[in-house]
Amino acid sequence: MDEPHRRRRRLRRRALTATRTRAPQHVGPIADRLNRILADRGIDPSAAIEEPPDEPITALELADARIPARYRRALADHPQVTTWADQVAHAGRPGPGGPGIAEGPSLLIAGPTGTGKTHQAYGAIRALLARGVRLRWEATTTADLHARLRPRTGHDAERDLETLARCPLLLLDDLGAAKTSEWTEELTYRLINHRYEHLRPTLITTNLPTAELRTALGDRVASRLAEMTDRVILTGPDRRRTAPTA
Repeated sequence: MDEPHRRRRRLRRRALTATRTRAPQHVGPIADRLNRILADRGIDPSAAIEEPPDEPITALELADARIPARYRRALADHPQVTTWADQVAHAGRPGPGGPGIAEGPSLLIAGPTGTGKTHQAYGAIRALLARGVRLRWEATTTADLHARLRPRTGHDAERDLETLARCPLLLLDDLGAAKTSEWTEELTYRLINHRYEHLRPTLITTNLPTAELRTALGDRVASRLAEMTDRVILTGPDRRRTAPTA
């Protein structure tokens, strides 16, 4: 059930409760008789009817409001991806609301366009939330990352970079797909290096094979990715272009 629907339901409940808590209005002898019958049975006619408590909103439902609509029901079904989610969940730091992410492995999901890399990545985030992991996470494409951190008046790009670097879980989608420059290479290095040094779990997707990734990102980034990530290779046709079978 989505949040707007829940909000409308709560408003309807409050309105109904307000109606039920009004003092009984005497509209005639029939109403008086009914009130006497209720009183004889120990029922206060003016008492509020207790409404059931609102259903708690789960972390997964909250996350779905941030996940792009196309991936809100994404399921991670690749064995290496589900294994990664299990490892991160088991390495979680105990807490009153469930384990929280502290340190853990990272995952690089590579493959041609349309093979389900982003689907698997969002599915992994949803799998962690479904396991009860307390999870603060960020997700961005490489192109959006560059746009977000590009220097401009009135914007603290360094603060944004620090937020992404320190976030317990980061999904960096389409690494290597955006146009590169010395500035983007340095930016990517600073982000990856911080997460590498502090063992922050990071989900990365890319269309590029290893050799091209090194050319696009530079040796420093490629070397750290080789050590910090387990690699998942997806294959197959472009699902976006494959017509559904009849």
